[in-house]
Amino acid sequence: MNEGEFDPSGDRAVSSELAGVLPVEFTAFHSQQHRAYLRYAHLQLGNPKDAEEVVDDVFTFLLKVWRQALKEASLHGFAWAVLREHVERRLAVLGRQVAMVETAWFAALRRSSRERLELLESKLGLYAAIAGLSERQYDVVLLAFLLGNDCDTVARMMGISPATVRSHIRGARRTLSRKLGVDWIPGEEKDQ
Repeated sequence: MNEGEFDPSGDRAVSSELAGVLPVEFTAFHSQQHRAYLRYAHLQLGNPKDAEEVVDDVFTFLLKVWRQALKEASLHGFAWAVLREHVERRLAVLGRQVAMVETAWFAALRRSSRERLELLESKLGLYAAIAGLSERQYDVVLLAFLLGNDCDTVARMMGISPATVRSHIRGARRTLSRKLGVDWIPGEEKDQ
């Protein structure tokens, strides 16, 4: 993790006392997803405290509906929708827009040297263009490129197939290249 980026080092595992009474599958799911959910929520909300509260609320809700959640076609897809809903609700309560543009740009700025400031200004345009993507493309781009997850991890987190992730990446690249006035080279996304 680079300086200036949210590092959920306070990433809380389920305590050993609770782990004995909570469903084993829930404890495993929590341990797999908690850190990633925190990073996503922070990027969206721009504040570690808000991110931690939202993610705690998400896991509390999931625990309450755990038996029903396990019956969903995709547990990960269901949980992802719950996370998005909680983040959107918190933004509405705070009366704010998504903070991704400012959060990502500020983290990049703190990592940069003066020579790279010009490049960062162009990144601000990129982050603003990313914010204008469709909901699914936006999430895939954030998870894959801004948070550094591979295609399989993004697919698992969102409860979709890796092929769907790649399709969203292709669509996002076409849209971003059009918005930013740069040439999109088909096939570049094979790196993901």
